[in-house]
Amino acid sequence: MVTASTFLPELVFTTARASGPGGQNVNKVNSKVVLRFSVANSVRLTPEQKNLLLQKWKTQLTREGDLIVTSQEARTQGQNKEETLRKLDMLLRKAFHKPKKRRATQPSAATKQKRIDSKKKQGEKKKWRKGLL
Repeated sequence: MVTASTFLPELVFTTARASGPGGQNVNKVNSKVVLRFSVANSVRLTPEQKNLLLQKWKTQLTREGDLIVTSQEARTQGQNKEETLRKLDMLLRKAFHKPKKRRATQPSAATKQKRIDSKKKQGEKKKWRKGLL
């Protein structure tokens, strides 16, 4: 299974001043964390995995093939760093998840009969209404 911690040596973290909670402290502390992950240059991904990620993330990648994940919700840099890793982990799980194949099923005989009975009952009701007008 591929997780964000697998790619730690390939991840580049930068910090910046965040907007949001922190009061006056927000003006002097770099608490926003920006994570950059180069899909194209990754040595831990197989070529098939790279192609899959490049296809699935094509709208989120830069021209160089980098995925950028940011976090500035928390007041501390450490918490924001953990949040970016969590976001990357979620993106990786979503990209590599293979949906279960759907098996076509047919309604049971009892279900078919119940449907027909309810339709007949509805038709009878309408037939009786016609006679009353």
